Amino acid sequence: MRWARRFGGAFANDGAGGADRLGIAGRDGFGWGARPAIARQVSNSIIIGSDNRDTKVPIDIEELLATRLLVQGNSGSGKSHLLRRLLEESAGLVQQVVIDPEGDFVTLAEPFGHVVIDGADYGDTEIVQLAARIRQHRASVVLALDGLEVEAQMRCAAMFLNALFDAPREEWYPALVVVDEAQMFAPAQGGDVSDEARRLSLSAMTNLMCRGRKRGLAGVIATQRLAKLAKNVAAEASNFLMGRTFLDIDMVRAADLLGMERRQAEQIRDLDRGMFLGLGPAISRRPVSVRIGSVRTGTRGAAPGLMPLPTASAEEMEALLHAAPETPEPPPPAPPRPSPSEQADALIERIAIQDTAPDPTEEQADDAPDVAPIIAEVLCEMAAEPDSAFQTSAALFQDFTLRCRARRAPLHGLDMTQFNRRFAMAQAGIDVDNDDHAALVALSRSVPDDMLAPFLAIARAAQDEAPCPDDDTLARIYGTSSAGRIRRLLDNFERMELLVIRTDFSGRRTITVPKLGLTTAAV
Repeated sequence: MRWARRFGGAFANDGAGGADRLGIAGRDGFGWGARPAIARQVSNSIIIGSDNRDTKVPIDIEELLATRLLVQGNSGSGKSHLLRRLLEESAGLVQQVVIDPEGDFVTLAEPFGHVVIDGADYGDTEIVQLAARIRQHRASVVLALDGLEVEAQMRCAAMFLNALFDAPREEWYPALVVVDEAQMFAPAQGGDVSDEARRLSLSAMTNLMCRGRKRGLAGVIATQRLAKLAKNVAAEASNFLMGRTFLDIDMVRAADLLGMERRQAEQIRDLDRGMFLGLGPAISRRPVSVRIGSVRTGTRGAAPGLMPLPTASAEEMEALLHAAPETPEPPPPAPPRPSPSEQADALIERIAIQDTAPDPTEEQADDAPDVAPIIAEVLCEMAAEPDSAFQTSAALFQDFTLRCRARRAPLHGLDMTQFNRRFAMAQAGIDVDNDDHAALVALSRSVPDDMLAPFLAIARAAQDEAPCPDDDTLARIYGTSSAGRIRRLLDNFERMELLVIRTDFSGRRTITVPKLGLTTAAV
């Protein structure tokens, strides 16, 4: 539906008063406000900036993971500033992977703990190994490509993204994958690079934007020109932040994505530096004008600006230009550079260490709360939600991490495998710190993770001499709607000699746990 069809009736019938009631009249002259659309604060959100009324504009990171983001703006419009604000504000919420062709984001390393990977230092095999370790250990990294030529940048980024994409299913953790200057890696047309490099890079970007969501990879791509970005890559984004642009073709495409009429597209060139028009389920259901907030880090390069010219006269300047060059002493020979394999091994080790290191964004207070009861409380809270067992392990672990951080409970050393077992125990009502449940906890070590929750629910019922949970209850705990799967699961337990199932002549069932010598009540 076009912009005019949405709001034209309100403008025609109510004039300026109707526009003000809709919250779309602003000082820009073309009405970007959307006060009703951003009044509702969402969970797991960050503040990206403010609108024309100085109302804070949030971005829901959880929604962004599912719907992706496209940022567009000419050079100098504030794209890098926007990405930096997004990365800084969400650093404590989600893993971040930055593809950085200009080396602008390496300054995130010190304050936020990102690992910087210099693409020029490693070969193809090492880049693939590093990407695999990044997914395994959930490290936030910046892949700096500024030391490579354009074609080498495309190849390195493609192999890195493909390795992230090809991670095994148990490592599909949620992650924001931010690609700056995306038109370089997903060009709409061939340029000065080889067809092989273009196809490889475009395929990796297409996988990221089209198929990455199911693997936990949420693409955030930024481009100077929409016309230079491949349409099948740009079309997969559901959230948009459009900055200042001047070329007609780019303004028209930006207007189409924002639901504006083409006659309104020229107003996009009037945007100030750092001002963007936002739309999408993670930002606002109606277009909103956003002035991006401040950041804590900066780029390594010098900001463009004016500086005083030298005060030398024309004669003095001519003498300086024609002076004989000085012959400096030769510098001492540079020390031998370590081999790339040694560097890669050291960096892989550092990524593994980062996985268990404290979060640098968390304040380490002397009176920090006891973590164990908070973790137990969060697990019980999640297990009580009726649809929790139907979610993927990666989504559950992300939800668990966010809830614990909201309660200021750091999770040092607790990985997803440990979480899966603790969550299964919480589903069965088992407390790992309760001595009465110690035998059940010990027995659980012999049960596969994916079968643990229904087994512990049966074992807990046997310990309490209570009736065994019915098939519907076991199905809900197991995360299925199929009664047949539960029957097959119980058969597997019998073959593994974990349970013995008996049914009497009246049809009542009892289940015995042989290793505990316990039996459920007949039902």
